[in-house]
Amino acid sequence: MRPILAELLPQLLAKGYKAKLTDLPAYQAVRSQSAAYQSRLVLALPAVINRLSAHGEHRLSYDLAEVMAALLRTTLTLTEADYLRLLVSYGLDATQGIPTDFYGFPALATLSQIAKVARRAPLSQPLLALLAHLHTCTTIKGVRTGIPVKIHLKTQEILGQVAGTDDLPVVVFADGDPLGQALSQFVAGLDRTHPRAAAWLGLLQRWPKATAGQPTARLRQELNAATTAIGPGAVREQGRAWLQLVADILVVERPQVYDYGDGILYNYSTWDFVLEANATVAKGLIWTLQPLADPPLLDLLTTLAAKCFRNISGKGPLAAGVGNACLLALAHNGLPGVAALARVRRKIRQANVQEAIARHITQAAAALGVSPAEIEDMATPDFGLENGQLTEDFGDYLATLILSGGKAEVRWQQAGTLLKSAPAALKATHADELRELKTAQAQAQQTYAAQRNRLNRSFVEERRIAWSWFAQYYVAHGLLSELARPLIWRLHRPGGTFQDALCLGQGWQNAHGQPVPPPAADTQLQLWHPVLVPAAEVLAWRKLLEAQQLRQPIKQAFREVYLLTPPEERTRTYSNRMAAHVLKQQQFNALAKLRGWRYQALKVQSAGHDAEAARLPLPAHGLAAEYWVSAVNAEDEWSDAGIYHYVRTDQVRFVRAGEPVPLPEVPPLVFSEVMRDVDLFVGVASVGNDPQWRDNGGLAQFHHYWENYSFGDLSEVAKTRRLALARLVPRLKIGKASTLTDKFLVVQGKLRTYKIHLGSGNILMEPNDQYLCIVPDNSAKAVDESGVFLPFEGDAVLSIILSKALLLLDDDKITDQTILRQLAR
Repeated sequence: MRPILAELLPQLLAKGYKAKLTDLPAYQAVRSQSAAYQSRLVLALPAVINRLSAHGEHRLSYDLAEVMAALLRTTLTLTEADYLRLLVSYGLDATQGIPTDFYGFPALATLSQIAKVARRAPLSQPLLALLAHLHTCTTIKGVRTGIPVKIHLKTQEILGQVAGTDDLPVVVFADGDPLGQALSQFVAGLDRTHPRAAAWLGLLQRWPKATAGQPTARLRQELNAATTAIGPGAVREQGRAWLQLVADILVVERPQVYDYGDGILYNYSTWDFVLEANATVAKGLIWTLQPLADPPLLDLLTTLAAKCFRNISGKGPLAAGVGNACLLALAHNGLPGVAALARVRRKIRQANVQEAIARHITQAAAALGVSPAEIEDMATPDFGLENGQLTEDFGDYLATLILSGGKAEVRWQQAGTLLKSAPAALKATHADELRELKTAQAQAQQTYAAQRNRLNRSFVEERRIAWSWFAQYYVAHGLLSELARPLIWRLHRPGGTFQDALCLGQGWQNAHGQPVPPPAADTQLQLWHPVLVPAAEVLAWRKLLEAQQLRQPIKQAFREVYLLTPPEERTRTYSNRMAAHVLKQQQFNALAKLRGWRYQALKVQSAGHDAEAARLPLPAHGLAAEYWVSAVNAEDEWSDAGIYHYVRTDQVRFVRAGEPVPLPEVPPLVFSEVMRDVDLFVGVASVGNDPQWRDNGGLAQFHHYWENYSFGDLSEVAKTRRLALARLVPRLKIGKASTLTDKFLVVQGKLRTYKIHLGSGNILMEPNDQYLCIVPDNSAKAVDESGVFLPFEGDAVLSIILSKALLLLDDDKITDQTILRQLAR
């Protein structure tokens, strides 16, 4: 063996981490030898591995264990006694616990070979005793994932084969979580004389094999065959119960401390959900249920997918494998599945998962011969709504599900009298119907929000929709009609002519309220954008919306417009308009992904890599937008996972095939929408928006930035907000005691005069511009409670400004001691 080791060890040492073992000439030489030779090498290697580990050569010992594992997956001539010898050479002793070095050997591969031996003949008592000891040791409390769990399951499988008294499959599950416990109880309670027992055990036996990203054709065939033998209805019912169990499992954080010695402690957390082995089982369960999915099961898969992609600090997604199985199941369930994917997409922040969902939708669209946008139109459920309403009869009561102001609400009435809530008596007499109504309300709200976000992102696509399609999937749709009706559309006529129009009542009107011929069969509709027309026409549309008291679900007539500036014309290929800001990276990351941008958070461990670009693909134009940021490397300003708390912003660029594109060549609508996104990132994530940031310490070098941003020039979003306030303020209680300047809403209180910045919402007090810190109440509903019409749906900062103004108007009635101490200075 020494000659082959003399060749193999240097090659293993020189092998890169990504190189394959089969690429090494020495390993190829081993594989060309006889099975008997390879078996002798396997028996000899543990001693070599132990010597290498004793001398600190852990890399080589790991690589040799990999060689052993590869050989153990082939056909060898090892006997039962040889496998017993191997386990002992790994350090296993039936009288002691498992040594740490044991897990450095290919124990699982060895156990797999022992399982094959056990199927051919009974095992000896010494080997059985060692396996029983190994099985017991891997059930130590706290061992929940990884190799120990897999070893526990494999030893249990072998011991179960030995103890088996019939020909039925032996099925075991890790019982360290609710799913494993429920499955184990099911197997234990199964009547093994029942004709379907073998089919159930055969089905359950295949779930731990769900280790890949999707089922192989063979596994899919086996799952379907077992399901048919049991009965699809029975599998669906029992499988839904198990899947609901997984969805209901509480995610528990468990603080941990690792002692390095010398007083050095490392604090971290682990998270309890499902064991690693049972996560694989859950995938097999989901693959089985995929062709059986009905509406309730699709809803459950949607809920579970969102849960599995919940981001855990320092870990990533809670259970990405299970989540991907849910997405795959949804993708293979036609239009209802696509609708569910659209609902769950807005709850998921990981860029790679967003891309996976987009691929699923694209593949489903290709199968139907339509575009991804069209299949999302087709898949959007209407929940039985007509013109945004659905009325259900509950005996003496009527319930109306209604979309109003972007919210799905249920209104109750009895004999024409409105009720405050659902009658308590119905919980006993109509429990199932109430549950269905509540589900419909929640899903209608989620679908409305998802489709509103889709429309909001679609401006940049400049999509044109044929009138026949628009009439069927928008105008006649109970939910999408509520989104489409208040929006302005550009009607493209034959010959290249167009008209901009809004559908009011039964007819179409232009910005001046004049009738427009309705769309004909050959008309195409495009979502109107203010950058497409002169400013005078935009103002005309705004006046029409106010006159008609028509609130748009997305900002359209009041949408911010970003035009190319002279400095950007001079820099040609980049814009510094949004540079030199300091953003909270976590907020920036979440918001960027919500808007469809791809971004990899900057980490301390990325040595030499302190800059990154958030990237927005623009496939309709063959472009991509980039917003560059760099890490703020200040002492201790990173999370436990090593993610920097703050980033500084830099250039905005547009690229095509990796090459910069001159800004004048970028379509104005695309440029405007990209810059609007970037302005939104700054407007939400800037430290200047946090009224407590400076007082809580912040970063001393950026205090000046915080002051300049908090009370500086207005962004385009803030300018639009100022226009809204100019109309709102005179109609509110604060109207007579406030004035609007270029950057502030100035409120005259009883004790002081206050200047509320229209961009950040932060406050200065006259006469000396003393800063007043008031933490906003996220539940404030100043606009809603005012009863004053606003022509576009919610602006959080606008609500904050109005709530602060109403509070400060009566500053003599404030009781909050934190605010009073500041007023008394």
